[in-house]
Amino acid sequence: MKHEKPSKPLLYYYGIAMLIWLLLNLFVFPLFNKPAVENVAYTTFVNMLYQKQVSEVEVTSTQIAFRSNIEQDGKTYVTVPMNDPGLVDRLVASGAESKQILPKQMSPLVSWVLTLAIFIVMGQVLSRYMMKKMGGGTGNFMSFGKSNARVYVPAQTGKTFADVAGQDEAKEALQEIVDFLHEPGKYTKIGATLPKGALLVGPPGTGKTLLAQAAAGEANVPFFSISGSEFVEMFVGMGAAKVRDLFKQANEKAPCIVFIDEIDTIGKRRDNMSGLGGNDEREQTLNQLLTEMDGFDGKKGVVILAATNRPDSLDKALLRPGRFDRRVPVELPDLAGREAILHVHAKKINLAPNVNFNAIARATAGASGADLANMINEAALRAVRLHRDQVEQSDLEEAVETVLAGYQRKNAVVSPKEKQIVAYHEIGHALVAAKQKDSAPVTKITIIPRTSGALGYTMQVAEEESRLMSKEEAFNRIATLTGGRAAEELIFGSVTSGASNDIEQATKLARAMVTRFGMSDTFDMMALETVTNQYLGGDTALACSETTASQVDQEVLSIIKKAHAKALGILKDHAAKLNELAQYLLDKETLTGEEFMAILNEKEEDKE
Repeated sequence: MKHEKPSKPLLYYYGIAMLIWLLLNLFVFPLFNKPAVENVAYTTFVNMLYQKQVSEVEVTSTQIAFRSNIEQDGKTYVTVPMNDPGLVDRLVASGAESKQILPKQMSPLVSWVLTLAIFIVMGQVLSRYMMKKMGGGTGNFMSFGKSNARVYVPAQTGKTFADVAGQDEAKEALQEIVDFLHEPGKYTKIGATLPKGALLVGPPGTGKTLLAQAAAGEANVPFFSISGSEFVEMFVGMGAAKVRDLFKQANEKAPCIVFIDEIDTIGKRRDNMSGLGGNDEREQTLNQLLTEMDGFDGKKGVVILAATNRPDSLDKALLRPGRFDRRVPVELPDLAGREAILHVHAKKINLAPNVNFNAIARATAGASGADLANMINEAALRAVRLHRDQVEQSDLEEAVETVLAGYQRKNAVVSPKEKQIVAYHEIGHALVAAKQKDSAPVTKITIIPRTSGALGYTMQVAEEESRLMSKEEAFNRIATLTGGRAAEELIFGSVTSGASNDIEQATKLARAMVTRFGMSDTFDMMALETVTNQYLGGDTALACSETTASQVDQEVLSIIKKAHAKALGILKDHAAKLNELAQYLLDKETLTGEEFMAILNEKEEDKE
């Protein structure tokens, strides 16, 4: 569990502030308030004495204060003293009581000192509270220092390598670090030292944080966890102080593992722009991190693990040997990995006996571990909505579509004309795919709208997962993408906006064939584009002149036109099948791959 004192609720501090304010109102502020007084002439005072209208009198060398016995508001009157020998006799005759009326006034010096002291005390209390909330401890305002790292005691991260599936290579790379923390003697005996740091890199959701927690759980050592953004503070120097405190705590609890998530927040490449709007505080924090990693002894057993999905943006000094010695890729899982991940997340789910995780794994190429966990949960929620106590294969299949395309919009109103266009569009995709050799089989066609905005979609699942794509496969993929628009042109003689996503994907793939894959006769194996942020969408940037870029556009256009013409030719050759399948899809709204192929093959036999 975490070694942290539970923070007191904000209401607690509001209560203290209200109590202080109440005490000030009761005992301090009244000292500064003078009673309401009215200055009157001495003759008025004498006349009121004669008329016996004075109840209390206070005579001093500087003034005479008195109160009237006919007024109930308690007002005090003040007049100047006069050289009046008969005053005492008149006071006795009037029956007025002689007593102190005005309170003793505090000297201005004491008043200012007391006010200043109150403000200083309140300022100290507030500053200490703010510094504590910001990680600066309970010292004075200038004492920075606490790292706010969450510390887990040994064996209580709750994770081991058994909880991590689909990342066998990453686990193997971390296993040596775990072994060193278990038995450092056999390494120090030969003179080897523990790698100071390991950098986990990969797309979001692949399990980088889970791997770090599992490594600590396997090693049975304390585990410090902190995000890179927690080092970035408003005050200059605060981030560097937090780094110092973090490494101080780590050395005290060695052997241990320190995990810094999203290290690119503080580890970005330095430049000379800190004086022109750059973040000097971030650079100070990075410099302190580099210094601390150089300063501690690897033999103590302190391992720094860090995670990022932007390794290209990290400072080179952070990646040199002696700091982050190892780079551990945590990539998207392959087919076997996805199936293993599904089994791990389904351990607590009540499954039907006929569930086939291999089919789900094949349908989720490119999904991360987090995506697969979400699919399992969505399947369980669907089973509950349908009043079942077991998750069936249909639940998992629908969960895949929900994560990829959104929920079904069963009540969406689509006109018959638009529904017909969508049916021909989707059958166009499926028919072109089925009539090509190097194309993945069609597994499902539907024209039920989804919350993602899609009015329908065609799902293809490859029989075998491959990491390479041939030129023929890429071209056939583009032809399949243009099949929907080609069907609209062939049947309706017009086009719609429904092919916008197909056009985007086809253009992107055709451009990659020319600029990155070397699949162009014009440019041969020339690299014309570089990939940036490969784990965050894979954005690209042209690396060629404007003239070459124009030629690239022409080459991309030529590929797309050829693919479009091929798709249109396939649909013209099988127009009868296109009409038959589209009508069948309009009636049923959803076709499985088996139903689609059965109708297609039946038509072929009839023609023969």
